Amino acid sequence: MSRPKKIRRIQFKPDITFFKPSGIPLRELKIIQLAHEEIEALRLVHDKNLEQKKAAEQMKISQSTLHRTLEKAYQKITQAMMHGKAIKIEG
Repeated sequence: MSRPKKIRRIQFKPDITFFKPSGIPLRELKIIQLAHEEIEALRLVHDKNLEQKKAAEQMKISQSTLHRTLEKAYQKITQAMMHGKAIKIEG
């Protein structure tokens, strides 16, 4: 039996929740979903320039969990950029 998932502290909810390549109708695109916790991790580390340890403390998770969350976000964003997919941000 796995451990229950800790509740993450999310302090930011973006107003813009959808990004897509220009010139391609949305109905023709596959959509990749980014979770709010992934956006929060990206925001703290790359927008607020916090070290991973400090960002993890703010989210009330371990540094290793933050690292895994960032890796998932990087993979999703890379897939969207390399393969022309849309990105949807949701909980």
